[in-house]
Amino acid sequence: MSKEMISKKTRYEFREFLVSWTIRQIEGAFDSADVECRTAHQPAVSGARRSLVEQYYASLDLTAPRDVARLLKAYEYVLNDTFGHQSPYGGGNPLAEVGQKLVGWLRKDGYDYVEGRIVPISGLARVTDMRAAAQDFDAPNLAETIRRIEGAVDADPALAIGSAKELVETCCKMILTSRGVVDDIDKLDLAPLVKRTAKELALVPDSVPDSAKGADTIRRVLSNLATVAQGLAEIRNLYGTGHGRDGKRRGLTPRHARLAVGAATTLATFLFDTHRDRKDEQLPQAQ
Repeated sequence: MSKEMISKKTRYEFREFLVSWTIRQIEGAFDSADVECRTAHQPAVSGARRSLVEQYYASLDLTAPRDVARLLKAYEYVLNDTFGHQSPYGGGNPLAEVGQKLVGWLRKDGYDYVEGRIVPISGLARVTDMRAAAQDFDAPNLAETIRRIEGAVDADPALAIGSAKELVETCCKMILTSRGVVDDIDKLDLAPLVKRTAKELALVPDSVPDSAKGADTIRRVLSNLATVAQGLAEIRNLYGTGHGRDGKRRGLTPRHARLAVGAATTLATFLFDTHRDRKDEQLPQAQ
């Protein structure tokens, strides 16, 4: 079962804050985000305002990116009203402290509040994009890897790092297979596999014409794809699952896992997006 992308604790904290709002204000926040109110739902909570918030929550599937986006839009409304469109770090707003606490809970879920918008924090939030890709490709193996990453970043960083490497491998093999490239891809290590995928997608540095604006910069960025992949493989070899360890290594924490997962999901999402954009194009010429 997929993990909900907005935690129960975050939802609870926003709900309890909204108890101080009027019924009309609560309706305005959720209705503006196109969140349906399930009036038939009878939650086991006290008070009309708590019940109303729970009725809105009941219409959402928080394992689905679209529903998560709707809820975050409602939370944006709440935070913008709370901060009065002021910086959450500035003074002069008696509700700023409460708002900062709400933002803190969002950060634990992988989001931040910046200039009136709730935005993904680089790293784990990109897992949402990968989940959408798994649905598009009807790929249960990819979906299982994503679930493993989500559950392991804090509980088992080594597993998350190993799974991040597997995520990129799976992504590359899916793209190559869908494009009719099946020769020896199961025998390639991660870095050569990424290079083979980049070549198929016309993302290798040589595919950038000299006439392209900023050609040298584009070539450098594209050449770093393999470097990212190699770094994932090395981190996985040192700390991740899949290789025997001597039992003496120390210091691996969730922040290391977030680094690996952030790099893996950013790379994989970029490759998937490029594949989608170019699947009807004639290769190898790059845009």
